[in-house]
Amino acid sequence: MKVMPAMDARTRRWRAALFLFMLATGVSMASWVARTPAVRDALDVSTGSMGLVLFGLSIGSMAGVLVSGELVRKHGGRPVIAAGAGLLVAGLLVIAGGAALEVSGGVFGGLALFGAGMGLAEVAFNIEGAAVERTLGRPVLPVLHGCFSLGTVVGALLGMGLTAVRFPVGWHLAAVAVAVAAAGVWTVRAVPAGTGREDGESGDGEGAGGGGLRAQLAVWSDRRLVLIGLIVLAMAFAEGSANDWLPLLMVDGHGTSATAGSLTFMLFAVAMTTGRFAGGPLLVRYGPAAVVRASALVAAVGVALVVFSSSALLAGAAVVLWGLGASLGFPVTVSAAAGEGEGVRDASARVAAVSTAGYAAFLVGPPSLGFLADHVGLRAAMIVVLVLLGGAALITGALRRRTAPPVAEVPSPQSDLV
Repeated sequence: MKVMPAMDARTRRWRAALFLFMLATGVSMASWVARTPAVRDALDVSTGSMGLVLFGLSIGSMAGVLVSGELVRKHGGRPVIAAGAGLLVAGLLVIAGGAALEVSGGVFGGLALFGAGMGLAEVAFNIEGAAVERTLGRPVLPVLHGCFSLGTVVGALLGMGLTAVRFPVGWHLAAVAVAVAAAGVWTVRAVPAGTGREDGESGDGEGAGGGGLRAQLAVWSDRRLVLIGLIVLAMAFAEGSANDWLPLLMVDGHGTSATAGSLTFMLFAVAMTTGRFAGGPLLVRYGPAAVVRASALVAAVGVALVVFSSSALLAGAAVVLWGLGASLGFPVTVSAAAGEGEGVRDASARVAAVSTAGYAAFLVGPPSLGFLADHVGLRAAMIVVLVLLGGAALITGALRRRTAPPVAEVPSPQSDLV
């Protein structure tokens, strides 16, 4: 039986800080989503105009995702997380002010800041989580993403409750901003300096940090990483499509009430959270390839029942399979990307590349389903998700480890801590 390395106090604090801030980001995201109708009413805009306001979130998120990996490679994860936390807090405060003052441009700008902070922080967090995994020799990323999912459940419940009592949306988001700021300060103090930084160590001018965009693109020459990227794209697409379309899918596709649609989404979020917290032992016992293959198939069964079943009750129950199946895809593939390189110097670039592919699927995939649904209907459009999940199940062999995970890149417990 393999003996896992003992966890020292500083590593425990490092891991706990990552868990806390992912929980806080989940709460902040769900708090915004839950109060979207209230913000729309405060701005007194049409649904189409609100769509333009929401576009700020997509712009900011993609910008943050695209630059985060290179910033981590140059400066390490800690300053990138600090910058992401600052943008998240600033974004929430600007959104709150824009809603209170009924200024659409303010909400748009706040969402752009919020999205940029989310993109910066989450890619850096994947790199940090992969480093903790290499330190401990056991899965961490599934629970890390589980904390985000748990935060979305908490944030959604909080938002529903405050909406019911007509609590002002501005004060709600401002309070969340204060909580995120507190979590961010503690997290930055607990994260060791230098995680993921790959510049200037070799002195040969060809290090990972010196290549810029070319270094980020170079990792895609590895065929295995390309397959891993395709898996994460499919699994992230399955998760993102549910996040964006599941309530409407139940209302328009199965004739349920709006309340039932919201509760169905809550069921999906709970299933996602459960799968991520329970996935660690399965990964240790069966390995990432078998677990992700089973996950993709389970999610595919859930999607198929939602799409093809004529029973709204059965479709609602099948959402549990969809959520459980989609839960482990993103964190497990990111972990595999970190551990499959020829050496350790490209680990953060590989994590950043795969994370970017996943977040691109989150941001671009669901809107593309909306365009398709205009022509074939939302239920039929979800067949795309089904096909992608089936394809992912066929290539999960790319997740098998060829060598033991490298450990040289991970900062020691005596790393400079603030």
